[in-house]
Amino acid sequence: MSELVTGEAVVLGLRTARLPSRALARLLDWVVYTVAYFILAVGLLMGLSDLEEAAQMAFMIAVFVFCTVLLPTLVETLSQGRSLGKIALGLRVVRADGGPIRFRHALVRGLVGVIDFGLLAMPAVLTSLFSAEGRRLGDIFGGTMVIRERLPQGARDQGAVPPVPPQVMHALGADLVALDLSAVPDGLWLSARQVLSRMHELDKPVAAALGDRMAADMAQRTGWPVPAGLPSLVYLGAVLMERQRREWERASAAAYTTYAAQLAQQQQQPAPYGAAPYGAVPAQPGPTAAPVPAQAGPVQAAPVRQLGYPQAPQPAAVALTKPVEQPAEQPAVAEASGGGGFAPPA
Repeated sequence: MSELVTGEAVVLGLRTARLPSRALARLLDWVVYTVAYFILAVGLLMGLSDLEEAAQMAFMIAVFVFCTVLLPTLVETLSQGRSLGKIALGLRVVRADGGPIRFRHALVRGLVGVIDFGLLAMPAVLTSLFSAEGRRLGDIFGGTMVIRERLPQGARDQGAVPPVPPQVMHALGADLVALDLSAVPDGLWLSARQVLSRMHELDKPVAAALGDRMAADMAQRTGWPVPAGLPSLVYLGAVLMERQRREWERASAAAYTTYAAQLAQQQQQPAPYGAAPYGAVPAQPGPTAAPVPAQAGPVQAAPVRQLGYPQAPQPAAVALTKPVEQPAEQPAVAEASGGGGFAPPA
């Protein structure tokens, strides 16, 4: 199994691939890339038949380099470390720390693969046999490893650590929270987890002896001795669960901080023209004014209502109580035949 420990003190549940499975996957990939090379070569020869022989040879070399180095690099980069042969056998290329590979990792693997699979693939075979994780030269220089993604159910559940009873965690709660776990190395976390996951397969005296030795080392690193009457394996399980709890809280706090920052940024963005701002309540239409019945007398104009702005109080209409004086009638002009009125001169 790969000796990789995550920040939560969890060993990766995937095993490293060994030489037989990797060789079969490489053979399947070689068949696919060879077929692609012949198809591209025949197409180029038919399309570039008018060129000189040197130009045709240059194009053939370019196609060979593409199918040998660039095409495997692109396939592993775009598929996150999976090729057709690896998918068929349940394998995957990852970084040495367990993360997904990037273009530079795949490129180094492809370039060094020219040396690995030259000379009847002897460099790759010898390096994989002498490597504890089955790594070839391309994996060593690129900082990668090949792991198995598909495992039997029994092997998949083999790395599960039995949980500590809740009443024990509650009794040790104050002491666990005050622990300083920064001085514990990753190798000790890995060893403790492996012993706890396999304690049912070991003899009880052997498991107890391993637990006592690791508990003493853990107590020396953390400064918290094993409580009296508490088994050493339970002590190790409680410390492991405390580390996992802290890592979970730290990861949850970081995720919530990122979410809150994104939400605040969305609220601060200006609303598009014509749209209501974030959180604004849309205005409700007011009641429709009832029709005013017709009245005798002068009709007063209703005040104009401006929507969207506060209305200033309108002055009440002042009734005209003083009667309107009518102009006096002018005296009628006397007729020319006689009258007491003024007559123009003849």
